[in-house]
Amino acid sequence: MDLTKRFNKQVDKIAVSMIRQFDEQVSDIRGIIKLTLGEPDFNTPDHVKTAAHDAIKNNFSHYSGMAGLTDVREAATFFIKEKYNLSYKPTSEVLVTVGATEAISASLLSILEPGDKVLLPAPIYPGYEPVITLAQAEPIYIDTTSNQFVLTPEMIEAAMVEHGNQVKAIILNYPSNPTGVTYDRQEVKAIADVLKNYPIFVISDEIYSELTYDEQHVSIAEFIPDQTILINGLSKSHAMTGWRIGFIFGPEQLITEIIKVHQYLVTAASTISQKAAVRALIEGMDDAAVMKKEYRKRRDFVYEQMTSFGFEVARPNGAFYIFAKIPKGYEQDSMKFCVDLAQKQAIAIIPGVAFGKEAEGYVRISYAADFDTLREAMDRIGNYMISALD
Repeated sequence: MDLTKRFNKQVDKIAVSMIRQFDEQVSDIRGIIKLTLGEPDFNTPDHVKTAAHDAIKNNFSHYSGMAGLTDVREAATFFIKEKYNLSYKPTSEVLVTVGATEAISASLLSILEPGDKVLLPAPIYPGYEPVITLAQAEPIYIDTTSNQFVLTPEMIEAAMVEHGNQVKAIILNYPSNPTGVTYDRQEVKAIADVLKNYPIFVISDEIYSELTYDEQHVSIAEFIPDQTILINGLSKSHAMTGWRIGFIFGPEQLITEIIKVHQYLVTAASTISQKAAVRALIEGMDDAAVMKKEYRKRRDFVYEQMTSFGFEVARPNGAFYIFAKIPKGYEQDSMKFCVDLAQKQAIAIIPGVAFGKEAEGYVRISYAADFDTLREAMDRIGNYMISALD
């Protein structure tokens, strides 16, 4: 009896993330340095951990409401108002999710129907397309490689003209994984000015909003709040990846629908994690500042090193990634390049193809690692670039 033939046929069309596949593939290499996963190397701040200890002692071990605890929703709306000048009602316009990943799934599964199309600026984080596929919708990729990974209003307009009423949503992710590109106020407004002319959802994944280096982050929800499903969370800003706390902000009429899907996916987020989140959002409002200062130094170091090796790099101004074009004369198949690098120098970085066919010929480096590790990693890449030409 082969029950695998009775699975949802859409599952056949998706796979485990190539990022995770590659990370596991090279994990057994002796002495491997991995600059692969998008996870802060910092620990969760002590005062946040103390709040979780207190919650355990005080028996906060039961379900919260589906939307999350009242105090964490109040804290989340306070945080986003103070940081980004966005106003949401804590009782009806914010939903606590199991990380930004569940927020993405709940949002997409709420709005998509078979045959819908979703615009995705490429290269892009590979966590969106599989959910779109499961919903029997179609991703439409907008190639940004010719513009240093910057999505323009003209690109969006062209895609809307081509695909018309079939477009149900656009996904924005900025600062971007994998490129580190983000947008200033003028650029965000220009994108919003185009999108407000179309009856589509704008799913804006702003999980890296606290890690911008040159200017204050500007949310597109400031300009088109009625269309925007805003996703954020604490994984990157507070080094809380394992706590699994994300947020969806949006108009009440949208949150009312999304919460239905959220409930049947997870019921509710961890109560202990939610109590820790309250501390992170209020007392730890600026916890990301120390991390951001260190990330900036690392960015400058890795950027300088990679460009000296001949890689072409669009200087990132957010997140903690370097997205680099493999120089001419080297293997251009990014998977083969990264496998060879790992086998010969015990250094793991992610093949660009993991972020879509538009990203072939590139590699992604996570600089969420201490300086000693980064120095050794750059030495190994430098050695490989010399030896590969011999």
